[in-house]
Amino acid sequence: DHFGVMAMGFCYPGKGKGGDLPPRPECAPLWHPRVRPLLPNLKLTLLPGAYGQRHYLGTKGISLTETVRRYRDYLPQGFFPLPHPSPRNTRWLRERPWFEAEIVPVLRDTVRALIAA
Repeated sequence: DHFGVMAMGFCYPGKGKGGDLPPRPECAPLWHPRVRPLLPNLKLTLLPGAYGQRHYLGTKGISLTETVRRYRDYLPQGFFPLPHPSPRNTRWLRERPWFEAEIVPVLRDTVRALIAA
């Protein structure tokens, strides 16, 4: 009733040297404009990882860290940038304790408020 998950790509792009390959570039521009209108009550879009952030926020050339740090800039448009929830990001999280201390509580409160509405 409250959540949906939509990947940047709608197919598995395959395995690369350091993990999965990036999403295929044609998928999001083709499918996201078709799917998002089917979600008329959409209030918040979580953007875990740089691919979604670049697509929706136009953050090419801005680091994921800086985009996540500036999450408040994107909330008025209904977007919340996050690091990708991958075990490979353990180091990123360990080196940025501000994320768990400052941003995760805001995300929790934001989601609670949306569910309560």
